[in-house]
Amino acid sequence: MAGLGAVLLFATGAALIALLGDPDGRPPVARHALGPAPVITPQEIRTADVRRPIEFSDPDTDTEPSLSGVPETFEAIPTDQGSDPAQAEIDHAIQTNPEALVAAPLTGLTTPGPSGPLPAIGPDGTRPDQAYARPWHGDPNAPMIAVVIGGMGLNRAVTEAAIDELPPDVALSFAPYSRDLQSWIDRARAAGHEVLVEVPMEPFDYPNNDPGPHTLLADAPNSENSRRLYWLMSQATGYFAMTNYLGARFSTSGPALEHLMTTLEERGISFLHDGTGRRSTIESSGNDAGAHWGIADRVLDEDPSPTAVDDRLLTLEALALQNGTSVGAGFAYRSTVDQVARWAEGLEARGYELAPPSAVMARQQAERGGLQTSTAATDH
Repeated sequence: MAGLGAVLLFATGAALIALLGDPDGRPPVARHALGPAPVITPQEIRTADVRRPIEFSDPDTDTEPSLSGVPETFEAIPTDQGSDPAQAEIDHAIQTNPEALVAAPLTGLTTPGPSGPLPAIGPDGTRPDQAYARPWHGDPNAPMIAVVIGGMGLNRAVTEAAIDELPPDVALSFAPYSRDLQSWIDRARAAGHEVLVEVPMEPFDYPNNDPGPHTLLADAPNSENSRRLYWLMSQATGYFAMTNYLGARFSTSGPALEHLMTTLEERGISFLHDGTGRRSTIESSGNDAGAHWGIADRVLDEDPSPTAVDDRLLTLEALALQNGTSVGAGFAYRSTVDQVARWAEGLEARGYELAPPSAVMARQQAERGGLQTSTAATDH
């Protein structure tokens, strides 16, 4: 019993020391300490938008961005030290796939920038938006439809499906914060898709809904927006155009939007807006900047259900019959990729031409020029 009492006394003393501290003044040692309570930042409280916000950290770190609302986990294209099977696959596709686009960058179409190579018009006047566009030889008199699927590069499963399963004439738009962005763009171009890069722009609920550290802001000085835009432009090569990511507020600011388009035009890059915003401001800014620009007619997946996507695709057909051309903008939902792939299979039999956005934008620009010439002739 004496032994049992000693054990109990020792245990009781150890418990008191752990709770109150050591009699000699040493603090108790926590064996499984609790960390500080997590802090919820405003960036984690997102307002619903047509497209799911990108959740990101500092793009200069190794932390991978993620796409809210898409369950699959992004994985970088696998590479090995001393060999690059992903690049070997791209090189093989360029050599064997008749749809493959020329590898980027092309000589003379870049210039050094503060964060990497910036697109530049070549010494002979060649523009990057011409050199990197997908060639198209369809019937220019038929109703033309272009489709762009955005949010690429953040989710491996959806990005691979878009590259491999969609027709080459469907363009792919990549998020600038994607890890291995250039590898994804090279892979898309090797499959024949022309490519756009997204420009994060200020939404109305910024900064609660924050598109990223290089977001263009409606009220920022032109010098600051230029600095951010140059960073975005220098993350990869091989794209023919840039497009907005969010940006409802930015798109209402004529001066800010015109500065963006002027900068892109100086570098030979087109601009395609997804159409979510004040259309008249986008049109006037593009015309005042003398830019190569276009506006999508419909967002395909505000409701990403297959039935809703199908309805929007049928609307694109009706608009193409009415206007001669139409452009649809979708996002990186698996349902969008699946429905666009199925819809495109029978498009030619229905009398339509699926065309890359560059071809549709060129036709629209020619028609705008024709209308302006006709109006000028009438005025005189």
